[in-house]
Amino acid sequence: MATAKDARAWARAGLRGIGNSLYTPFSGTDGDEIDWDAYRTLVRYCVGELGHEMLWCTSGIAEFWALTLDERKRLLEVAVEEGRRANPDVVVQACTASMSAKDCVELTRHAQQVGADIAYIQTPMMETHAGDGVLRFFRYVADRTDIALGMFNSPSSGYVLTAAESARIYDEIPAVCATKEGAFRPHNSRLLHELAPGLAIWECDLTVYRAGWLRAGIVCAAQLGTAGYLHETPQRKILTPYWDLIHNDKLTEAMDYARDVGMDRFDLDMAGVYTCYPGRPDYFTHWGGAFKHAASVLGLPVGDYPHSRAPQAILPDAAKARIETAYRRLGLVETA
Repeated sequence: MATAKDARAWARAGLRGIGNSLYTPFSGTDGDEIDWDAYRTLVRYCVGELGHEMLWCTSGIAEFWALTLDERKRLLEVAVEEGRRANPDVVVQACTASMSAKDCVELTRHAQQVGADIAYIQTPMMETHAGDGVLRFFRYVADRTDIALGMFNSPSSGYVLTAAESARIYDEIPAVCATKEGAFRPHNSRLLHELAPGLAIWECDLTVYRAGWLRAGIVCAAQLGTAGYLHETPQRKILTPYWDLIHNDKLTEAMDYARDVGMDRFDLDMAGVYTCYPGRPDYFTHWGGAFKHAASVLGLPVGDYPHSRAPQAILPDAAKARIETAYRRLGLVETA
């Protein structure tokens, strides 16, 4: 675990590789329970069978807004237990975002106590008074914890930090060492790097990696919160060779590879299915049911209640069929 004092030195070397944002497998009436065996299997699959280097826990794909504090704590504990058993060096990242600063402190302290490496705080979802309010929120948490902190700048919060606001948080909170830029605004990440060159940036618009931004030091070598386990199987590694090419600065080869193995086609086939609810197309979401259906297509356990918890909607059959068609075209279903 990186302490607040060591956070920035740790991030420069520690944040590298493919991360996996874990879904929460529900069971029982309305998904009121969690299938812990399924969750343990998922962690072991990501770290052990796929060999991915990082875990991202209790965040958007996990539907953190629909989980109790006790559930979020236990999910992180299991990820640490199973992940470190499979690979003692796996980097465990905890999303400790919460509606209240006090709950965020409780979750962040817990992450620190159970051995997570870093805690990410998503921009608060309600009553956020712009950058001043977010800075105050981060300061409140940092003053009461001793762990590396990251920002999670997502449009699902309802407010997206500007480059200047993120840079100010980095400047004033020494524990802040990384950011997941989830708003798909590469120009903002480019400016943020100019304002805070020591900040480890993951840009969700992955085209920037093909543009040489990793070589230029604008973005870091970690895919901090991807669902990498939905893009390859142990029998047919697709994602890992691609990122190996990117990390080794073989950009032309990476682009050719992505085209030839079907990655680019797959991205087009799946575009929007995870992050857009048709009844509210202007809103960016993390549709848990979509991620879990994709996982089930690959043979991963999702619990006997394979849907999202309320207030998310049930994934329609048309979306399920689209996901299944995309996987068949990519050729991963046969290897699952």
